[in-house]
Amino acid sequence: MSATQQLAIIFLGTRGEIDARSRQHLRHSSVMIERGGARVMIDCGADWLGHLMRLSPTAILLTHAHPDHAAGLTGGAPCPIYATRTTWRLLSAWPLCDRRVMPLRKPIAIGGITFEAFPVAHSLRAPAVGYRISVGRSRLFYVPDVVAIRNRRRALEGLNLYVGDGAAINRPIIRRRGQAAIGHTSIRIQLDWCKAERVGISFFTHCGSGIVNGDPRRIGQVVRRLGVERGVEARVARDGLRLVLDGRNVRCAGAARGFGSVNPAHGRC
Repeated sequence: MSATQQLAIIFLGTRGEIDARSRQHLRHSSVMIERGGARVMIDCGADWLGHLMRLSPTAILLTHAHPDHAAGLTGGAPCPIYATRTTWRLLSAWPLCDRRVMPLRKPIAIGGITFEAFPVAHSLRAPAVGYRISVGRSRLFYVPDVVAIRNRRRALEGLNLYVGDGAAINRPIIRRRGQAAIGHTSIRIQLDWCKAERVGISFFTHCGSGIVNGDPRRIGQVVRRLGVERGVEARVARDGLRLVLDGRNVRCAGAARGFGSVNPAHGRC
């Protein structure tokens, strides 16, 4: 496939809103999507405050307004920020000059990359979205906090890669507010979604304490086994991991120097 359809996905951080940290999961979940000169950062939690000049994104997208996804912007930003109208209302007092509205279910192009925001169940106070991201036949979905995806079939249709919520491996962390479910579904359930929609490769970020405090090798084996049982290649992402998506092909390109906290062996996931 042409290099113009390649996307690089850099996991800047992979830790959820928990106290626990490890070398592999040190900072709040965020990814950088790169294509050509475009460097689109998704989410900028509190751990990223003061780091934006070094990261040098050309744009920042927010999934929602929780501090582990947005509080890195309290000091301002050097680039346009895209968020839903609901998220902007929650961040109205912040010193952000270039505010742009991310429409729901309407694809927009940023730096030659197409982003489409899908509403997801996660929080009532800070409604969230996941992003369907594409260039040509290279397609992924990024959703670090999720109980359920509205219009899930459309969101995951024809994907090459799913990047989901790693807060819990087997048992969802869900609370009820009336008829609404809030919190986090499990990796197991998200792999069921991938199986149903024929998504062959998945990575999990926004890791909870069960992953962050656990033995990485054992946790990796558990997640891979859950994937194998469903015909899906499943991995836990790590800070600094770089993937290259080229149509149906997803390869690990080692660590992105200067971004993450660890340097995984080149080519390993």
